[in-house]
Amino acid sequence: MTSSLRIAGVATAVLSIAALNACHHNPPASVPAPVTQASGPNADSIRRAQEDAARRAAEDAARRRAADSAAAAEAARRAAAARGSLAAALTAMVHFDYDQAELRAEDRSILDAKVPILQANSGVTIQVAGHTDERGSDEYNLALGQRRAAAVKAYLVQHGVADSRISTVSYGEEHPIAQGADESAWAQNRRAEFAITAGANNLRSP
Repeated sequence: MTSSLRIAGVATAVLSIAALNACHHNPPASVPAPVTQASGPNADSIRRAQEDAARRAAEDAARRRAADSAAAAEAARRAAAARGSLAAALTAMVHFDYDQAELRAEDRSILDAKVPILQANSGVTIQVAGHTDERGSDEYNLALGQRRAAAVKAYLVQHGVADSRISTVSYGEEHPIAQGADESAWAQNRRAEFAITAGANNLRSP
């Protein structure tokens, strides 16, 4: 009986040691602290700040787009105005004395203004049309109108514009711009007119 008790005591001790070892090697898992989201007045302030920042960014982008559009429109307007001014200089008429095809001093200055524009725009071509007043025969006036157009072309060519860029035509007395049978009307009709036949949309300043 005594031996049985000793054996039982040893077994109990062994089991106790095993249990202690198991507890030592496998500690209980720790429970993670709960994660909480920001709430309350601070969360509302943060959200409002984010929304305000996004709204300001969108407004700034819209203002930049509007400014860019306005700048582009203004640049286009100025370019169109510049082209209009250049075209006006190229199409400015010259006038002649009665029964003459020689260029007057004031008309040479008008042609001088055309030369740098033509030289800066090599793709531009023009037509020069000669006109007369109503006096004289149709045949004579057609010939006189042609001499006037030729005189204009010769002046431009002498000042560096290629001959191939200038064509001429005569209308004689057929297309008056002033009605009347007096010197005021006749003086306006004795003229050479200019038309841009190519390159009008791409004019640039000299």
